[in-house]
Amino acid sequence: MRRVPLAVCRTKGTPVASLPMTDEECRLATEALSDQLDLYANLLVRKGATLVPGQELVLQAPVERADFARRVVRAAYQAGAGHVTVIWKDDEVMRLTYENCDLSFFEHTPSWQIEQLNSLAEDGAAFLFLSGSDPAVLKGIDPAKPAAAAKARNTECRAFRDGMDFGHNVWCIAGVPVESWARAVFPDLSPAEALYRLWVLILEVARADGDDPESAWETHNASFEKTKRFLNSHRFDALRYESSNGTNLVVGLPAGHVWDGGAGRTRGGVTFFPNIPTEEVFTSPDRLRADGVVYSALPLVHAGQTVRDFWLRFEGGRVVEFDAEQGREVLRHIIETDENACRLGELALVSKNTPIRQSSTLFYDTLYDENASCHLALGMGFPECLEGGANLGKDELLARGVNQSSTHVDFMVGADDLNITGIAADGAETPVFVNGQWAWE
Repeated sequence: MRRVPLAVCRTKGTPVASLPMTDEECRLATEALSDQLDLYANLLVRKGATLVPGQELVLQAPVERADFARRVVRAAYQAGAGHVTVIWKDDEVMRLTYENCDLSFFEHTPSWQIEQLNSLAEDGAAFLFLSGSDPAVLKGIDPAKPAAAAKARNTECRAFRDGMDFGHNVWCIAGVPVESWARAVFPDLSPAEALYRLWVLILEVARADGDDPESAWETHNASFEKTKRFLNSHRFDALRYESSNGTNLVVGLPAGHVWDGGAGRTRGGVTFFPNIPTEEVFTSPDRLRADGVVYSALPLVHAGQTVRDFWLRFEGGRVVEFDAEQGREVLRHIIETDENACRLGELALVSKNTPIRQSSTLFYDTLYDENASCHLALGMGFPECLEGGANLGKDELLARGVNQSSTHVDFMVGADDLNITGIAADGAETPVFVNGQWAWE
C-alpha cells in the first residue's frame, strides 16, 4: 500500500511539517493517495450506500471532483450496480441561477426534476451524495431564494424525500474536497496544498486512511452500542443543557423514544451508513417540550451562507426569539420555512473526544462540524427514533411528539464545558455529559 509522502525538507534543521509544499509536491502527494481513494470509494459504495447487485445507484457529485466520481462509478459497477445515474452540482452555475432568476422560479421544483428524483426513489435506488462546496458560495444572495428552493424540493419531491425519511431507500452523504472549501479550511496554505491537506483530513476522520476501511467501520459501528444501551435503558423524560456561554435549555423526550446512531436500517432490513463520517448518538425530542435558551458553539453553514454567534429561545417547544451576529436573515428563513420549522426534530450527543473535534479543524460543513459537537436540529424528526414509528403516518407521529416539517437543519451547541443531565419522570437526575464529554469518559 503506498503511503502519503510528506513535504520534502529543503532547509536543514527546519521541521518538515512547518515547510510549505510546492505545487509539484502536492501533485505527487495527491497521486500517492490513489489507492486510498479507491478504498474510500469502495467504502462509500459497499458500506455507505450498501449497494446490492442489480440496484440503481444515484450519485450526486460536484463537477470539480469528477475524478473521484468516476472512481465511485467504477466501484459501483464492480459491486454489481444495475445502472449508475450521476447528477452534477456546480457552485458557480448555482450562484448564477440565484443571481439571475426571480424568487417565484424557486417556489416550485421543475417537473423534470420531480419526475427524476421521485421515479428513482420509487424504483428502489440507493442514493450517494458527495458533499463539497464553497461555504460562501451564496454570500450576498437573498436567503429567501435558497429557502424557497429547499422547501419546494422537500414538499414536491415527496417519494424521494419520504424514501429517505421513512426507511424505504438507502442513502449516504460523504465529503470530497473542492478548492474553494479547502481554502476556507486552510486559509494560510496555497490552493494546491490546502486541497491536498483536506483530502488527507477527510480520509482520516472518515476512518478511510487505513488498509481496510470497511472493517474499520464495522468496528466503529460496534462502539455505538454501549452508549445506546445506556440511554435507551434510562428512558429519560427530559434532558437539561447547561454551559457558561448562557445555554440553559430543557428538552422533553416523548414516551417510547429510541436513541439511534451508527448504521441505519431500511424497512427491508438493509444496513447502511447515512453519514460518513458519523460520531453521533441521536433521538427525536418531544416537539412540544423545549424551554429555555441555547447558544451556538460553531458557525452554521446553510445553503452556501454562514450564520455565526447565534442563540434561540424556546417556549413550549417553539422558537419565540432569536438573534445572530451574522446571518440573522438566513436563520429567520430557516425558522419560518413552514409552521413546524421552529420546533426541534433532533437532538444529538457527540463527545469532544472524537477524531473531528480532536483535529481542531473548523470544516465550515455541517456533515463534519456536527460530528465535532453536540447538536440540535430544527424541523423534521425521525420516525425510527420512536418505538413503532416507522409504521406510523405523519399525523400519528405528530400526535406522539415527533416533529414533521419540510426542513431539517442541524446546528452545533456542544461547548467544551457543556453539561447534560438526564431527568427521569420522577425527577431523579443522572449526569450524561460533563464538560463536553460522556460522564463515564
